[in-house]
This record gives sequence, C-alpha cells and structure tokens, in this order.
Amino acid sequence: MENKKFKNYYLLSLLGVILASCYPIYMGITVIVDMIRYGTVYAENYPKYIIPYTPIALALLVGVALIPVALKYFKKYTLLFGTVISTVLFFAFEFILEKLVVVTRTVTETVGWVDVSKLEDWQMYMCYVPPNSFEERTWTEVDVLMGEYSPAFKLHFYIISIVLILSILNCFYGFAKMIQTGDKSRCKSLTIQSIASGAFLGMCIWACFTAFYRNGDIKVSALSAILMSAFFVLFGVTVGIYVASFTLNKKPLLSVWLPSISATIVTLVMYIGEMILLSGHLYRFGDGLFFAGIPGIVLAPIDIVVIIASGVVTAIVSNAVRNKNT
Repeated sequence: MENKKFKNYYLLSLLGVILASCYPIYMGITVIVDMIRYGTVYAENYPKYIIPYTPIALALLVGVALIPVALKYFKKYTLLFGTVISTVLFFAFEFILEKLVVVTRTVTETVGWVDVSKLEDWQMYMCYVPPNSFEERTWTEVDVLMGEYSPAFKLHFYIISIVLILSILNCFYGFAKMIQTGDKSRCKSLTIQSIASGAFLGMCIWACFTAFYRNGDIKVSALSAILMSAFFVLFGVTVGIYVASFTLNKKPLLSVWLPSISATIVTLVMYIGEMILLSGHLYRFGDGLFFAGIPGIVLAPIDIVVIIASGVVTAIVSNAVRNKNT
C-alpha cells in the first residue's frame, strides 16, 4: 500500500514539474533554434528571462526525477543528494546560456545601427527596466550606464535561483520521505514551505513579465513599492521556513531565532545585490526621510523595516510549526 502511494506521489510530482517546466524549456528550445539558424537571437524574438528560469526548470526536473534513486541509495542524505545535483546542473545550464547565446538589437528608424550583446549582458539591461521602456527611461538619481557590464549584478539572480531550487526540492523530497517512512513530524512545516515557495515562485514569474511596473525611474510608484517590499519579505520568509523545517525539534534558539536571523540576513543580501545592480543606489519608494537613503549605508528606513519584517514573520511562523514539547 505504501509503495503504491509513493509511486502515485512520485508520478504526480514528476508530471507536475514537467507541466510547469513546459514554457521555460520551450523558451530554451526557441533560443537554441535561433542560434543554430541565425547565429544570434533577435531582441524582438527573445523570450523574457530565459535565464535563470530555463536552467531552474531543467535542474528541478532532474532533481525530482531522481527522488527514487536518492531515497534508495542515500537514505538520510536524500535531500542533500538531490539539491547538490540540481544546483550543479543549474549552474552548468546557466553558464552555457550566458556565454553562448548572443542577442542582437537593431534600430533602423533614423540611422541604422546594431547592438550585439551576450545573453548575460542583455539580461542585466532587463533588470533595470524592460527593453520596450529603455528609450523612455528617466533616471532621476543615477543614470546607469547600460553599456558597462558587471558580473556582480547576478548575485541576486543566483540567490533567487538557489532559494527556489532548495525550497521546492525540500517540499518534494520531504513529502516523499514522509510517505516512505510514515513520519509526519515535518508535515506542517513542509505544507507551509510549499505555500511560501509557490507564492514566491509566483511573484518571481509576475516580476519577469512586469518588472513590477517600474518605468525606468529610480523612484517607483506606490504599487511597485508595495510589490517589491512583499517580494523581499516573502523571499526572506521562504528561506527562513526552509531552515525551520530542519530545526523543529530544537530549542527556541535554533527552531525560532536561527530561521528568523537567516531570513533577515538573506533579505539584506538581496538588497546588496540590487545595490550592486544599480551602481550603489536603490529604488526609492517615496519622498521624505522615511524613504531617503541613510548616508553611508544607502538603505532607507523603509528598507530596514522590510528586512526586519522578513525576520519577524519568519519567527512567528517558525514558532507556530516547531515542536513545543522539546
């Protein structure tokens, strides 16, 4: 009975990941086809955010496919095996796309010119503002030089990717092991992890297609500010819950405060990644002292509130799911 239940779970999980991966994999195929046919990918045909989402989809697909192998041969290290394999594959696929794919943008309205960029450069441009708004951008505090590339901008890109891989695989492997062993002690934390991971992935996809409605101005709209703040908090909470799922039976110092501190730190690191992307600046959510950068640290009071909020929410959730009898 347990074997049948596990088999059904595995097949449904694999099918779900395949269905969810269809579009990212399709994007990868279209880019490869264009590279073979034309030696480049024209900007108007470039599928948004092929990196990092095509490598993420491929890495997760392999990771989930290997669940039976991991459970059989790696026992208590099943999740470690799956995440290591998926992480290595992610960086392999990411590196191949970054270095081998070339994007060409042609302008012929007045004086014709052609701009050719490696995929990693082009992706950096899209992080500032969607390409269709590039010509209308109105930077108010800093005019970011779009021709200068810095690989450091990928810090937040890679962090988001690894968090998605780790948190999603934690859910798939965690429930698989729960079915196999019958131990349901992690059920509540894995359920919350699944909700947080799904919500965070949804916000990532939303950001891909809208860039949260930024128009190129360093000062964003109220809607954009709210969505960006929610994104940062949810990012930290997703990481915090991941940590909490392994410390359920520990004392509060480890089961509550460690996840909370982890959430706070990774949220701060994400801000640092955005600061690198914007040449030492951050998007501003409004006017006044509460939204202005503090001299010497760039962060505004509102940014500090967002960072702390990720830790506070994580602490509340971690306390709710931990084993109180410890």
